[in-house]
Amino acid sequence: MTINEFDDLIEKVVKGMRKYFILIFTFLISSYCYSSIITIEVSMPIHPISAEFIVKSIERAEMENADLLLIKLDTPGGLETSMREIIKKIISSKVPIAIWVYPQGARAASAGFFITISADIAIMTPGTSIGAAHPVAIPIGGEKPDKTMEEKAAQDSSAFAKSIAEKRGRNIKMAVDAVLQSLSYSETEALNGGLIDFIATSLEEIIEKFDGKKIKRFDQKETILKLKGKNIKELKMNLRQRILSEVANPNIALILMMLGLLGLYFEFSNPGAILPGVIGAISLLLAFFAFQILPVNYVGLLLILLAIGLFVAEIKVQGFGILGIGGIISMIFGSLMLFNSPIPDFKPDLSVVITISIIFGILFLFFLYISLKAHSQKVSTGAEGLLGSEGEAITEISPRGKVFIQGEIWDAHSSTKIPKGARVKVVKVSGLKLEVELIKETE
Repeated sequence: MTINEFDDLIEKVVKGMRKYFILIFTFLISSYCYSSIITIEVSMPIHPISAEFIVKSIERAEMENADLLLIKLDTPGGLETSMREIIKKIISSKVPIAIWVYPQGARAASAGFFITISADIAIMTPGTSIGAAHPVAIPIGGEKPDKTMEEKAAQDSSAFAKSIAEKRGRNIKMAVDAVLQSLSYSETEALNGGLIDFIATSLEEIIEKFDGKKIKRFDQKETILKLKGKNIKELKMNLRQRILSEVANPNIALILMMLGLLGLYFEFSNPGAILPGVIGAISLLLAFFAFQILPVNYVGLLLILLAIGLFVAEIKVQGFGILGIGGIISMIFGSLMLFNSPIPDFKPDLSVVITISIIFGILFLFFLYISLKAHSQKVSTGAEGLLGSEGEAITEISPRGKVFIQGEIWDAHSSTKIPKGARVKVVKVSGLKLEVELIKETE
C-alpha cells in the first residue's frame, strides 16, 4: 500500500466515524429535548422528601424541555418550609405546571392547598376537596405558642394565599377564607368560585381541555400549550427517596426507635454480640432522621425511656409483673404522645402503638431475662471455672501431689493426707496450683 492509498483510507475512516458521531449526537439531543408531558404522583404529607421529589421533577422537566409537568396530588398538608420550597420552584419554573388533586377521595389540604393554587393550572377530580389551610403551630416539647404568634402566622399565611391567588387570577376571597376560617371546598365549589380551572376524571380529558389553550404564567407572560400527540412519561421516586419517605412515616419511625433501643441495650448487656448493636445503631440514626421531620414531644420520649427503666426494674427486683405492666402502659402513652401534631398523618396509629408496645415490651423482658440468666451462670472457664470442680488424685497428696481435673493433670496440695485414687474437690486456685480436699464418701 502506497502512502497516498493509506492517507485515503484514513480519510474514509475519519469521515465514517464523524458521520456516526453526528448521528449519535443527534439522537441524544432529540431524545433529551423531545417535548413531552411528564407526570408524577405525590400521595404523602409535605415534608423535605416530598419537596425534594417535586423540585427534582421540575428540574428534570425543564432539562427535557417538557410541554407540561402534571403533579397528581393527595396530601393532608405538612411543613410550611417544605411547602414554600415547592411553591418557589413552581412559580419560577420554565415549564408549565399543573396540579391535579387525584384520585377520587383525595384532598389538597393545608400546605397542599397553597401548592395547588400556585400552579399554572389547578385541576380536581370528582369527590375530592381542597382548603382547610389555617396554619397550626406544632408544639415543641409540649409547649404551645401564644395567641399573638398564632395570629401573626395566620395573617402571614392569608397574605401569602392572597398574593398567589391574585397573581394566578383565582378567587382571592375563597383563598383567604380557606386560611383564616379553615374553609374547605368540594371540586364543584372550587370550580364555580374560580379557585381552580377544571374538573377531570382522566388525563385524556385534561389534554383535550388544555391543548392549544393560552395560559398566563406567574410572570404574566403568555404561552400556548401543545399537548395532543405528545409522549407521556411518568417519573417515580428513586430508591433513596422511597426509603426516606417510608422512614418519615410515624409508624415506621416508632418501630425504628424501639428496635434501636432494644438492639443497643442487648449489645451493652452482651458486649461482642455485634449484630444487635449494628442494627440498633442504624435504626436509631434512621429514627433521628425521622424526628427532624416529625414534631417530637419530649414528654413522650421520656415516658418511653421510663418504660425501659421499669422493664429493667421488673427483672432486678422481681415486681411480680407490676413493673412490667407499668412499663408497657408507659410505653403506650409515650408512643401516643411522641409525635405531637394536629395532622393525623404525622401521628402513629393507635393499633400500631399498642401492638408495638406489647411486642417490644415482651421482647425487652425476654432479652433482659436471657442476659441476666447468662450473667448468673457459674463460670466454666479459667481459674474461676476450676473452683468446686471434682477430680481424682493420681498420686498420693501429702501434702503435694498430682490430680486429674477437667481432662488435665494439675499440681495440687492439701492440708490433709489424700490417698491415690481418692475423689477430690478444688477449694482454691493459686496460679497453676490447686488446693484440694478429700471428698468423703457416704455409705
